[in-house]
Amino acid sequence: MFSKQAKSNNKAPARIEPLPTPMAATPAEPARRAPPKVASLLSADLTIEGGVTGEGELQIDGVVKGDVRVGRLTVGETGHVEGSVYAEAVEVRGRVVGAITSKQVRLYGTSYVDGDITHEQLAMETGAFFQGRSLKFQRPAPAPSQPAPHPEHLAIAKSAG
Repeated sequence: MFSKQAKSNNKAPARIEPLPTPMAATPAEPARRAPPKVASLLSADLTIEGGVTGEGELQIDGVVKGDVRVGRLTVGETGHVEGSVYAEAVEVRGRVVGAITSKQVRLYGTSYVDGDITHEQLAMETGAFFQGRSLKFQRPAPAPSQPAPHPEHLAIAKSAG
């Protein structure tokens, strides 16, 4: 009923190519494979007494008693910061007692902020608690341009001098 055909081994064996070996990094050109950027996490069961600084992203679900200065900060619902915050972008779902200085600040409905916020952009959801002042970054005003003196005034100034 069923017929089984025998497989013929007429095929050439598969060629196995060696993997390319990575070129050794020379002192003039070091290897440039940076690890992917991943946010650091301060978990809910941790407390840090002292400042935290860095250039990357940080999520705080625990407690920091000190200033925080990072590239991007997220304060989780269980997070608590007692100190000043400086970052390019700040998202608060938990509690911050201290000043926030950032280009972009977002306060979620579960957030509690007691301190001044200096910002370019500020967004607040319904339910967010904020006690303090909202201060917009003051960009330096351009120097008033003075009109070029009239040629007749230059001639009078030269003859008077």
